[in-house]
Amino acid sequence: MNTHLQLQLNHWLGRDPDPVSRAALEAMVAAGDEAALGAAFSGRLEFGTAGLRGVVGPGPMAMNRLVVRETSAGLGAYLASHVKDAHSRGVIIGFDGRHDSRTFAHDAASVLCAMGFKVHLTATVAPTPLVAYGVCHFHAAAGVVVTASHNPPQYNGYKVYWENGAQIIPPHDAGIAACIDRAANEAIPFMDQSEATKRGLLEWLQQDFFEGYRRAIKHSALLSHHTRPDSVAMAYSAMHGVGAEMALTLLKDAGFTAVYPVAAQQQPDGDFPTVKFPNPEEAGAMDLVIAEASARGAMLACANDPDADRFAVAVRRDDGSYRMLSGDQVGCLLGDYLLSLSPKPQLVGKTLVSSGLLEAIAGHYDGRCYTTLTGFKWLMNTAQKLQTPSCPFLFAYEEALGYTVGHLVWDKDGLSAQLAFAQLTAALASAGMTLWDRLEQIYRRHGFHHNCQVSIALGADTPNIGEALRAAPPSKIGGRKVNCCEDLKWLTKRYADGREETIHLPASDVLIYHLDGDEALPHSSARVIVRPSGTEPKIKCYYELVLPMAEGTSLAEVQRLAETTMDQLVTAHQASLPH
Repeated sequence: MNTHLQLQLNHWLGRDPDPVSRAALEAMVAAGDEAALGAAFSGRLEFGTAGLRGVVGPGPMAMNRLVVRETSAGLGAYLASHVKDAHSRGVIIGFDGRHDSRTFAHDAASVLCAMGFKVHLTATVAPTPLVAYGVCHFHAAAGVVVTASHNPPQYNGYKVYWENGAQIIPPHDAGIAACIDRAANEAIPFMDQSEATKRGLLEWLQQDFFEGYRRAIKHSALLSHHTRPDSVAMAYSAMHGVGAEMALTLLKDAGFTAVYPVAAQQQPDGDFPTVKFPNPEEAGAMDLVIAEASARGAMLACANDPDADRFAVAVRRDDGSYRMLSGDQVGCLLGDYLLSLSPKPQLVGKTLVSSGLLEAIAGHYDGRCYTTLTGFKWLMNTAQKLQTPSCPFLFAYEEALGYTVGHLVWDKDGLSAQLAFAQLTAALASAGMTLWDRLEQIYRRHGFHHNCQVSIALGADTPNIGEALRAAPPSKIGGRKVNCCEDLKWLTKRYADGREETIHLPASDVLIYHLDGDEALPHSSARVIVRPSGTEPKIKCYYELVLPMAEGTSLAEVQRLAETTMDQLVTAHQASLPH
């Protein structure tokens, strides 16, 4: 073992409080596995705008108790220097049902209490949206959720909310990361929970806190439109996560009596035994809840992801089969519903890779729609800046199944989104309509919007696709003329006629191409987005095709035409990319 690695290992073992982690490292040493040791100490798990997320294991490149303690010490140091009255306002901490989450959350609380912070710690597992709610409820300096959301079982994470209740954005992410780096070389303060409780620094959040969120939802004007909720039957899955109790309670409060939970997935289980991947977007993840819905003859098959900040739904069709709605379809249905209930202009938001349909819907209701970079951290921080008394924030969504209704929670909330969607379904049913009918109405008004996504795995010899496209900008894609290109790296929007505009977004390595119609469909339009993945060695391509719905044309006909046309566009674009 080289000297540098030996010094790193000794430094770590002298600080690691976890006998399991220590034993794992000692086993690597005993086996002479320098490759594994080198990987464990090859750097540090990066703290970014989503906090931390990684595989649980030993060393600074993994999620473990020492990393959590150092992260908490760094967070505390940053809060103390950047948030007024941070110690007395304190930090709210919650955790999901993964195997290490409770321990990690308790470690974080003990470090922050030792630094003099008031800590509000949930006594049991908590859905992520409740912690975001709690930041504003307690007027806290920050919030922490120990969760890996819908990642595989071996993962865990440490998500941070700022004092405004939204996820952190620059410069706070880099500032906290710098403080963590310093904490990694200093003694970490730690206070026993009994001592912290005795000193009044640690407050255990019991059922009354959960009841507070429940009451706030119950009294929300946006979630109080009860139109024969007993007419809608729905199956529900918590996906082995922490959402079941609150999700079922909120539905019951709103009068939904025909709700059928999937028993095998109702209780938190960090092994996620009935799904290969606990993400409702993944193939097979919704199988059990769709089977439950089918057995009950229910209209909806609904699910939250394991920390309940996302919402997924499959809807029964006339032939008795179920079809998943895309995140864009759910987002536009909810946006249309909520805007239709609002008497004055409202602010709604979407991410740049989400459908442009919400913007058209907002215009129909004299509302305002804003667009941000991908991620709810951008959606919510931007909403707080843009909303005004004459145009308050109403709703935002991203196509990856994230939605927020109103400003009770400044992050995605799968619990309130599910309730709003159930109320929309009931309102339509009372008018003799289905969700499919409503979608068709929206498409006939604004055009049929069809979206898809393709990921390209990058090899070691794959050229930089973004730079290649910038060096040789395409004038056509799939036979369609590029009428303008938005380059978010340089924040410029260039039109085919030579005009240029400045883009007012944070810089990001994203290219957006707006396309005209082609010879076969001259009145159609399309959009192609190319960006690198933020978490994997991949390039992601997002496609949107908009077709007018001629009178007398059925929804099924337009859908078939859109799918065929989209296949052609995707094939042509993928073939044109540098390989």
